[in-house]
Amino acid sequence: MANKHYPAEFKADAVALYRSRPGATIAQIADDLGVNRETLRSWVRADDQRRGAAAGPAASPAAGSVEDENAALRRRVRELEEERDILRKAARYFAGETRW
Repeated sequence: MANKHYPAEFKADAVALYRSRPGATIAQIADDLGVNRETLRSWVRADDQRRGAAAGPAASPAAGSVEDENAALRRRVRELEEERDILRKAARYFAGETRW
C-alpha cells in the first residue's frame, strides 16, 4: 500500500476538526475525511505532544498572577478563533461539494 503524504495544513485542520467535535470519535472524523484512522490518531498524538511542550509552566498560571492568566486566556482565544476559521473553511468546502 502506498504511503500518502498530506500537507501540514490538512493535518492541522483534521486535528482541529476532531478537537472541535467533543462527541465525535477519531474513526468518525477519519472516515469523513477519507484518512486512515491510525493516521489521524498519530496526528492527534503529535499535536498533544506539541501542545504539552509548548504549554510548559505558563499553561497553569501562578496564583495571583493576573498577567499570566490574561496571557493564557489570550492564547486560548487565538486557538478557538483558529478552530472556528477552520470549521468555516470546511463548511464552505462541503457546501460547494454538494452543489451540482
